[in-house]
Amino acid sequence: MMEDYNLFDKNTQAIIYGFQANAIQRMLDFDFICKRENPSVAAVIRPTQDAAVAYHKTFWGSNEIVVPLYKTFELAVKNHPNADVMVNFASFRSAYPTSKEALQSDTIRTVAIIAEGMPERQTRHLIKIANERNKVIIGPATVGGIKAGAFKIGNTAGTIENIILSKLYRPGSVGFVSKSGGLSNEMNFMISQTTDGIYEGIAIGGDRYPGSQLIDHLLRYEANPHIKMLVALGEIGGKDEYAIVEAIKSKIITKPLVIWVAGTGARILPAGLQFGHAGAMAGSDIETAEAKNKALREIGAIVPDSYEDLDKLIRKTFDKLVNEGVIKPAEEFEPPKIPIDFNDATRLGLVRRATDVVVTISDDRGEIVTFNQVPLDKIIRENKSLGYVIGLLWFKRELPEFAQQYIEFVLKLTADHGPAVSGAHNVIVTARAGKDLMSALASGILTIGPRFGGAVSDAAKYFREAMHKQMKPVEFVDYMKQVVKINIPGIGHRVKSVQNPDMRVVLLKEFILKNFPKHPHLDYALEVEMVTTSKRNNLILNVDGCIGITFLDLLENLDYSLEEIEDVIYSEALNGLFVLGRTIGMMGHIFDQKRQRAGLFRQPYDEILFTE
Repeated sequence: MMEDYNLFDKNTQAIIYGFQANAIQRMLDFDFICKRENPSVAAVIRPTQDAAVAYHKTFWGSNEIVVPLYKTFELAVKNHPNADVMVNFASFRSAYPTSKEALQSDTIRTVAIIAEGMPERQTRHLIKIANERNKVIIGPATVGGIKAGAFKIGNTAGTIENIILSKLYRPGSVGFVSKSGGLSNEMNFMISQTTDGIYEGIAIGGDRYPGSQLIDHLLRYEANPHIKMLVALGEIGGKDEYAIVEAIKSKIITKPLVIWVAGTGARILPAGLQFGHAGAMAGSDIETAEAKNKALREIGAIVPDSYEDLDKLIRKTFDKLVNEGVIKPAEEFEPPKIPIDFNDATRLGLVRRATDVVVTISDDRGEIVTFNQVPLDKIIRENKSLGYVIGLLWFKRELPEFAQQYIEFVLKLTADHGPAVSGAHNVIVTARAGKDLMSALASGILTIGPRFGGAVSDAAKYFREAMHKQMKPVEFVDYMKQVVKINIPGIGHRVKSVQNPDMRVVLLKEFILKNFPKHPHLDYALEVEMVTTSKRNNLILNVDGCIGITFLDLLENLDYSLEEIEDVIYSEALNGLFVLGRTIGMMGHIFDQKRQRAGLFRQPYDEILFTE
C-alpha cells in the first residue's frame, strides 16, 4: 500500500517530459479555473532543443507566462526541486530510460507514463525501482489522472468544457479508479451527474503490467477522510480485482464501493481474441468479467447487473450516504472563465494577443525596475558592484564576490590599449571628422572582430577543445600547427616576452590563483606556454588569451554544466566583456579629441606608399 494517500494537492508541480503544447495549456487552464495560486507545470524537458535552457510562452488565464524548457532532466530537477511529479510523454521507445531517471531522482515522487506498447520487461523493472524507493507509477498506456480542484495530469478529462461539465474544478466526495483512460472521461461526467463529483480519479493504464493496481488507489481512497465512497471500473483479464475482494473481506476497505468489471460481452467473441487493452484478455475462467463481478458482488461490493445500471447504483449509494449524514455535498461555485484563444477569438470577433518578445532579465512595469527580480533601489542602497549588476543581467544570477571582482578586473584590463589599435584609431578619425559620440563610437566598435579582440573568444574555443579532447600540451601545439594551421589564439606578443612579461597578464594570473577555488584552464594554458616559449621567448600567454581562458575557469567555479557553458559561449558573453571594457577607452579618445577641438584628420603622404 502507498504510504501517503495524497499523491497531489493544490501546490503540486510537475515536470513534463516531451514538449506537448496543448497538454501544457490544458493543465494551466485547469489550474486557473481551480483558482490555484501557482501553475502546476514547473518545467518541460525538451531534449531535441539546441539551448540548455529555453522558454515556452503559454497562457495563465488572459496573461502570458513562460515555462522553462530544459535540454536535460538533470537541469530541470536542479532548478525545480519542488516539482515531485513527472508526466512522461516520451514514446514507448524512450519511456523506459526517461522514467527510470525520474524514479531514481531524489525529488520526483510520482511518474505518469503516457506511452502505450512499452515492453513488459522494462515496465516490471520500473515497478521494482518504484517499490524499492516508495514511489508511484501511473501507467503505462494511461491518460493519467486528476485531483479535482487541485491538479491534473496532461490531457486527463479532455477539454476545459468537459472539465467544467464534470465539475472537476472543485473536489467532490468520490474516489474513482479505472484501467481505461477513455472510459474514465465518461465516468467523470457520470459521477458528476449522480453525486457531488470526483475527489480524485486515476486511470492506471491498460497494459498487462501497469505501474500501480486498482487496489493501490482504492486503499489510498480508503485512507483519505475527504473521500466518502469509491467507484471503480475493472476489466476482463488478470486477477487484480480479486485483491479488492480480499480487501473487502478483511475489512481493509470499508467505504461503499460501486464497481463494474467490463468485458462481459467477450464471451460471444472467438476464444483468444483480445478485448480492448493489452491486459484485457482472460486466460482462465476466473479472469472473465462475469467471474470477477460475481466475486465482488458476493463479498459486499455494489455491482450492477450491467454497465447501463452503473449510474443508478452510484446515485443510490450517494443519496444513501447523504441521508445518513456521511456526505455533506460539496458547495458549488462559478469557476473563472478561460479566455478564448486567438484563432477562435478572431473568428468570433474577440482577440487575445500574444506578445512578440520574451524577456527574462529585467522588468520595468512596477514602481522601480528590477534586474533579474532584484529591485534597482536595493542594488543602489546596498552599493552593489558593477560586477554584481552584470551578473544579474548577463548571467541571470547573483555572482559571488570573486566573480564580481573578476569581471571588473577584466573591464579594467581591456579599457584601453592606446591610440594605435584599430578601434581607437577609428574613433579618433571619426571624432575629428565632426561626427557625434554615437557615430564615432560605432566606428570603433565595428572593428572588433577576428583580428581585433577576437583572440579572447578564439582562445577560449581552442583551449576548451583541447581540454575536452584531453590533448597533452605538446599535442595541442602540434594540432594547431599541423591540423588547424593557425597560430594559437591567445599565445604570442610583438613586444613582451618571458624576460619582459606583460604586467596585465601577470596581474590577472595573480588574481585567478589567489581567488578562484579551481583554475584548470589556466593551469593547462601555462603548461602550453612552457612548450611555446621553449621554441621562442615571445610566445607567451597574452592578455586576450588569458581573459578567454580564465573566463572558462570562472564558469566552472560557478558550477555551470557543460550545456550551460555552451549557452554562455554561444551568447558571446566573452566578446561582450571585451566590447564593454574597450568602449570605456574609445569614449575617452573621443572626448579627448573633442576637448582639443581637433580638426579633420588626413593621412600624411609619408605614411603612404604610392605605386603602380
